[in-house]
Amino acid sequence: MNFWENKKVLVAGGAGFVGSHVVELLVEKGARTVVVDNLENGTLENLTHVRDEVEYIKGDLHNCDVCKNASRGMDVVLNVAAKVGGIDFNQKHPGTMFRDNALINTNMLEAARLNDVGRFLVVSSACVYPRFCRIPTPETEGFEGVPEPTNDGYGWSKRMAEFQAGAYAREFGMKIAIARPYNTYGPRDHFDSEKSHVIPALIKRVFDGENPLTVWGDGEQSRAFLYVTDLARGLLELTEKYGEADPINLGTDEEIKIKDLVSLILNLSGFNHKVYFDTSKPSGQPRRNCDNTKAMAKICFRAKVKLEEGLKKAIEWYVANQQK
Repeated sequence: MNFWENKKVLVAGGAGFVGSHVVELLVEKGARTVVVDNLENGTLENLTHVRDEVEYIKGDLHNCDVCKNASRGMDVVLNVAAKVGGIDFNQKHPGTMFRDNALINTNMLEAARLNDVGRFLVVSSACVYPRFCRIPTPETEGFEGVPEPTNDGYGWSKRMAEFQAGAYAREFGMKIAIARPYNTYGPRDHFDSEKSHVIPALIKRVFDGENPLTVWGDGEQSRAFLYVTDLARGLLELTEKYGEADPINLGTDEEIKIKDLVSLILNLSGFNHKVYFDTSKPSGQPRRNCDNTKAMAKICFRAKVKLEEGLKKAIEWYVANQQK
């Protein structure tokens, strides 16, 4: 059976990087899909391939009435909307990151409750984890200590979203899925300097001709990067199969040091820039990689796209769509 066929599904933030890939997958599965987005982080160009098959509502999710009106009559609400930023922006604006994300989470979940929506997705983040967590990191450490300091405003907002989800499930009996994605990348990512994370930032600067290429930290920090179509698939599988208000990591086992990532991007891009590691700048968490045991056990999720393959696709998309 196809769980999604003919379901009325609202994707909050559906014109954004991750949201647009979720929307495409929903259309493929036959869902009646509605997108609500204020286009701060997204663009309707991201929905080009499915624009005639989805309904679009322009609205600010910081407004309670917008959330209530958009979610009325929906079977499922997928809250993929978020205020996002790179490490520099997050450090300078922890209050903004907490406020904006907490408002979106609170408004969307309350709207779904008031409209008796059958199923809801909370998209949390690996930023909930403390800096020195176990690697690979199990879900049980999501509320230990404090979130990674370089992303603390964002991390605390996502912890609060998870707490709210659990509280609503206990009090109101709502079916809520909670995803903790890890370091997503791919086509339609944010390539501008304020919002971009490490992979799109490096791709842009490589093609901009920055030489030497300056990289924050010593390059020894490591990450496990999840390709965006794997995440979109995981979000839908999680919502369908595990609405238990119990967080599940969505990630990959393929971990790489940043210095090796830089070399790989340069090689795939066909450049030979020199690289300078600026150790006066923060590196973020020393390592970030999740334990994927629970995702496999509960929803049979496993990442399919290998890093080199995904980077090739991300670079090709950037060259075709973003490079000036």
